[in-house]
Amino acid sequence: MARNKHPEQTVQLILDTASTLFLQKGYDKTTLQDIIDATKLSKGAIYHHFASKEAIIIAVVDRIGECNTAVLAEVRDKKGLTGAEKLREMFRTAVRLSFQGGILNMLPFLIENPKFMALQMESILNEAAPCYVLPILREGIADGSIRADYPEQLAEVLLLMTDLWLHPVLRPSTPEQVRARCAFFNQFTRQYGFELLDEDLIDTLVGFCRS
Repeated sequence: MARNKHPEQTVQLILDTASTLFLQKGYDKTTLQDIIDATKLSKGAIYHHFASKEAIIIAVVDRIGECNTAVLAEVRDKKGLTGAEKLREMFRTAVRLSFQGGILNMLPFLIENPKFMALQMESILNEAAPCYVLPILREGIADGSIRADYPEQLAEVLLLMTDLWLHPVLRPSTPEQVRARCAFFNQFTRQYGFELLDEDLIDTLVGFCRS
């Protein structure tokens, strides 16, 4: 059998195709055979790169995450904003990104998958908090728009609250519960000199409550 000279193109094809199918049919209703048929690859070619459909969806979500972090890096590096203003913009961008890219159709499976949740925690604590939120907190402390004695810990708590506790899809909730959590979240952050959730953003979160 001839060696695949462009394995990265094969992986890209598999992930592009799987993303489309997961969007159209949902994760549960998409079979590995569907991906094989749509890519016109052999079963062996698929299994050479991915051991299972679960491995494919984890890779799909990881790729979406890489695209999202590039957007967040632009916000982090933007000039002309105070730390508090930049933090508000980053969280607004992050919330909106979390509802794009087809992740919503995949979440019912992902939130029940221990591997995904472990990767989510690792990403928050080892990448997102120290690389994106912490630099902004330090900017805000320096320019006086943010008050925090423990910026590293605050960066972690803010992301854990928004990504896991506040998210109405990861944690199914009623609109009333989401609004109450948002009110508490704003109350919590006021002690540090900022609020991150305005009414428009709260309405966005409420709009994604699952019945």
